[in-house]
Amino acid sequence: MRKAPRAKGKPKLTKFLYEHELGASVIIKIDSSQQKSLPHRRFHGKIGKVVGKRGRGYVVSVAQGNSMREIITRTEHLEPYKGN
Repeated sequence: MRKAPRAKGKPKLTKFLYEHELGASVIIKIDSSQQKSLPHRRFHGKIGKVVGKRGRGYVVSVAQGNSMREIITRTEHLEPYKGN
């Protein structure tokens, strides 16, 4: 979970200000420069649905094998999914 030399440093402000809607699809991309509410690395690159909001974080439902997992993570580790 190492960043490239030019990608190091603070993330852009728009990452923190983005509001994800309930039911929206998101990609879990771990930002290693932010350690708060870091999801487990097995979920990196997975696509999930926003189920709820808890404080500053979001509850995201992700498929893992035959079951669905709910993880709580902050918006800096999420990206909107522009597919379906």
